Amino acid sequence: MFIVDYIVNLGASVMMPLIFMILGLILRIPVSRAIKAGLMVGIGFIGLSITVNLMIDSLTPVSHAIVERFGLNFSVLDVGWPAAAAVAMGTRVGALVIPVCVAINMLMLYTRTTRVLNVDVWNLWHHAFTGSLVTVITDSLWLGIFAAGINCIITMVIADRTSNDVEKYLNLPSISVPHGFSASFVPAAWLVNAIVDRIPVVRDIKIDTEAIQKRLSILGDPASLGAIIGALLGIIAGIEVKAILQTAITMAAVMTIIPRMAKMLMEGVYPISERIQEIAQSRAGSFGKIAIGLDSAVSVGHPVTLSVSMLMIPVMLVLAAIVPGNQFLPFASLTGLPFAFVLVTAVCRGDMFRTLLTGLLTLSLALLIGTNLAPIVTSTAVSTGFSLPQGTTSISSVDYAGAMLPWVIIQSFYFKVAGVAVLSLCTLGLVLWNRRKLQQENSLMAEAAQKEEA
Repeated sequence: MFIVDYIVNLGASVMMPLIFMILGLILRIPVSRAIKAGLMVGIGFIGLSITVNLMIDSLTPVSHAIVERFGLNFSVLDVGWPAAAAVAMGTRVGALVIPVCVAINMLMLYTRTTRVLNVDVWNLWHHAFTGSLVTVITDSLWLGIFAAGINCIITMVIADRTSNDVEKYLNLPSISVPHGFSASFVPAAWLVNAIVDRIPVVRDIKIDTEAIQKRLSILGDPASLGAIIGALLGIIAGIEVKAILQTAITMAAVMTIIPRMAKMLMEGVYPISERIQEIAQSRAGSFGKIAIGLDSAVSVGHPVTLSVSMLMIPVMLVLAAIVPGNQFLPFASLTGLPFAFVLVTAVCRGDMFRTLLTGLLTLSLALLIGTNLAPIVTSTAVSTGFSLPQGTTSISSVDYAGAMLPWVIIQSFYFKVAGVAVLSLCTLGLVLWNRRKLQQENSLMAEAAQKEEA
């Protein structure tokens, strides 16, 4: 327990470099190269964190100004993902989630039910969050751990099913994103794609950054797009001209710097990834292609992801005011929206139109889910010693209490044995389906390799 707490308290910026250094040494990469890989991962991750925090610091007062300007006031307060993570890792489930999920990952790799080697240990808090809420509902630690394990398995399957899109549309070869929050929005993106593909004319609408840049020239590049959206947010918020200009320049900087920091992080990842692929191929292709699972921060800077997430800030506040039954005021989570759209952008093939449609659907549901889970989130927070903000009696968060995946898992436990049985069977079915898909993909890759040799 103490060791797990100590590791978690190191923070992702320390844990990630150490994990990659140790992994490099285990894979027999030269010591100097393993150390450099770990350092590059750490430098890139810190760079990403600083830039994301810069974005948060800039957008937080803007979001607050929008809330005040339109007089939004609801009974459930948004405490944001840092508070949700603190609550999740402060429970008994949180203390056990890292060894449990690492064991699940190893078992899935061994049984060929995943190709993802997840090194994003810090974000396992998402699974702990689900398990912690289930523990409160059932008064059972073991059921809570079981729920966390189910959340972990489904997220791994989604990471597998999106890895090709991540490689093709986010330009991240041999990388996967088993990030709980990002993965939770993928089923909605699949649904939106399926519906749009069946509607004539609408299915031909395509808005991507290349098309925007082609039509608008310099106004369509990431820096200009960031400046335009930042200025629009400032105008909507009704802040002074100086603040509008500062927000515009900051968003331009964010759109420019994040992709470069992600590239630096990937310089550390690629040597490890290449070595893993070499080992997999040397074993007669028994493992097939292995993907390294990373934080969705590696692609949070994609122009579509950032553009849609910033546009959704005022849109989500409008949705909060008009969605029937909503009592959840999104505020602290608004600046974390880019993490919701990383995999959505990939699944929607970099198309801003479909990504926006997915955002409207998922964030409308997020408000209702956040409202629904607020009593359990509040109870769990209080049980861990979390201090509620003064004058607040109910709290929630878009990440992770507003996501569909944890909500479905949690609801299953209200139906007791029947619900748990159905959840278990569905998860098993997903795992077997994923294994079959991986076998098919490995066969296709083997055939392609044989044709190249011939």
